[in-house]
Amino acid sequence: MRKEKLDELHSYIEELKVKKMELIDARGRFLTSERYSVELNNGHTMVREKMVKNGRDGSAAIILPVTVEGNTLLVVQPRVFSKQGIGVELPAGYLDEGETHAGAAYRELLEETGYVPENLRFLGAFYQDQGCSAAFNKAFLAEGCRRVSEQHLDGDEFIRYFECSVDEMLELVDMGYINDCQSQLAIERSRQYLKK
Repeated sequence: MRKEKLDELHSYIEELKVKKMELIDARGRFLTSERYSVELNNGHTMVREKMVKNGRDGSAAIILPVTVEGNTLLVVQPRVFSKQGIGVELPAGYLDEGETHAGAAYRELLEETGYVPENLRFLGAFYQDQGCSAAFNKAFLAEGCRRVSEQHLDGDEFIRYFECSVDEMLELVDMGYINDCQSQLAIERSRQYLKK
């Protein structure tokens, strides 16, 4: 990894690191849960809780952007419940009401980075946590990305995007910087398409 790229990444990590966190209340607004009594064909009954995100199932799109120059774009943002308190990951976001996964991928990439892809290649789909969620995520390789605008973040989003080579992105996985499963899955699924 080039020293100047690692220094840039560390400056974003330091800027977005959690300084202080305190519990406001224990009632969820974005995250809630529903309890279900479930009867199985074998006659047994069980109780299960389902996590609900903003009144929806929490399905999301994960995007591995590759620029026209052949570089990748990562995002750095607070992930306050992780051990590091920060995430270095692929752009991603929840589906809006009635939106397709591909539509969400395009929108989230534009919002988080200001880039748009020439082509979206479907990489695969997976449940986020099928034990307590109906969230069904789809990953895409966004090819031929060009910057067309500034970021358009929500008021409570604090995201820096980070451009690096494919090899540097793979190094960041090996070094433990990219450690969320959805980014790692998308990266693994895209290896056959990535030009180093």
